[in-house]
Amino acid sequence: MSKLFARIAGFFSNKTFIGLDKAGNRYFARKEEIDGILKEKRWVEFKGEQDPTTIPVEWICWLNGQRKKAPTPEEIMELEARRERVRLNVALIKKEEEERKAREGSKKAVSSGKVGGPDLKSFIQQFPSASEDDKVEEALEARTKETQHEKQKPLPESSEPTGSGATYKPGTWQPPT
Repeated sequence: MSKLFARIAGFFSNKTFIGLDKAGNRYFARKEEIDGILKEKRWVEFKGEQDPTTIPVEWICWLNGQRKKAPTPEEIMELEARRERVRLNVALIKKEEEERKAREGSKKAVSSGKVGGPDLKSFIQQFPSASEDDKVEEALEARTKETQHEKQKPLPESSEPTGSGATYKPGTWQPPT
């Protein structure tokens, strides 16, 4: 019981203030001996509501021990400026993308009015040969009917496993040793 009390008392008395972030969260550390090994404990005290999403990445890395030194105010300012530049660049790219889509959309609406592949019937009708035109149209109509008929056919379903060879047996494959 005395160890527990000592830990609780040590938790509040030996804390060292390390830094403060933009949201007002305060970061602390203390040295603690656990099983004869001196370890550093790190934690955050939130300003207001305990919302872990308000912790910046650089402070998360320090809390988890991924970085040995806490972020400096200069480093935090540089990272914040970089994040702001990235936000502005993303907004600019989105705006350019919307403008490009609007231009392409207006060109498509004026030129064809349809979305999809080329219309072969209208392309073939440009040529004057009547006898060949009839043959081509018949072939095109037959092909269109075939593809529509194939789309309506249900695919055969089999409960048996399939393989790529006559010797295939499901569940028998073993990795090479």
